[in-house]
Amino acid sequence: MTVITDSLERRAWQALGRALPRPRAILVISAHWETAGRTHVTAEPWPRTIHDFRGFPQALYDMRYPAPGSAELVARVTELAGAERIAPDTTWGFDHGAWGVVQPMFPAADIPMVAMSLDRTLDPAGHFALGRALAPLRDEGVLIVGSGNVIHNLALWRQAAGTQPDWALDFRARSNAAILSGDDAALIDIAPDDLAAQHAINSAEHYLPLLYTLGARLPGDGTALFNDTLDGALSMTSVLVGDAGLLEFAD
Repeated sequence: MTVITDSLERRAWQALGRALPRPRAILVISAHWETAGRTHVTAEPWPRTIHDFRGFPQALYDMRYPAPGSAELVARVTELAGAERIAPDTTWGFDHGAWGVVQPMFPAADIPMVAMSLDRTLDPAGHFALGRALAPLRDEGVLIVGSGNVIHNLALWRQAAGTQPDWALDFRARSNAAILSGDDAALIDIAPDDLAAQHAINSAEHYLPLLYTLGARLPGDGTALFNDTLDGALSMTSVLVGDAGLLEFAD
């Protein structure tokens, strides 16, 4: 809904798009594309727009994000991660995990973009390591976007919408502190008896994109948070890695 709603979160993404140096290309790791055995990347010259949701206003189904693909970026991702781990895919496209975040930042859809799946046979450390392998892209003009939610539990959200449960506040405080301090281990190695984390991470697909962003963090990077809002069991906390000074727009 942030794509069609005049919300604080959408305004922040729009402002960030204006503040960022224009990327040569965009790589989006989407919570809404799960694969098994290999990480897939969109390889169509013009990936289709996917409306992978139900029960929303027609304006969302009318949305198209006709950004071109990038064979060059697919090849570079394959080179960095290893051909045995990457599968070019011509059957998928840009799901709402991809276009839902990028569209407010770059509405013209004129920057080449590649979407990347989550290989659910990897453990959290494997996802983090893949993000680290992709870090060189940042010095090559590629914007890496991890699209998900640090806290995402729709079953509990339906019960707690409009509130801020103690467990969610606890996990948000701990995860935010770990992100800002560089304590990656705290975000990768989640204890099975950490009830707040288990509620927040739930089925994990919305949490894992964060690990790619943090894996691609380099020594000396600034890290900042924005859109740090919480509604029930759904957070919109966003992380900027690199030039944290760009978030001065939020002031």
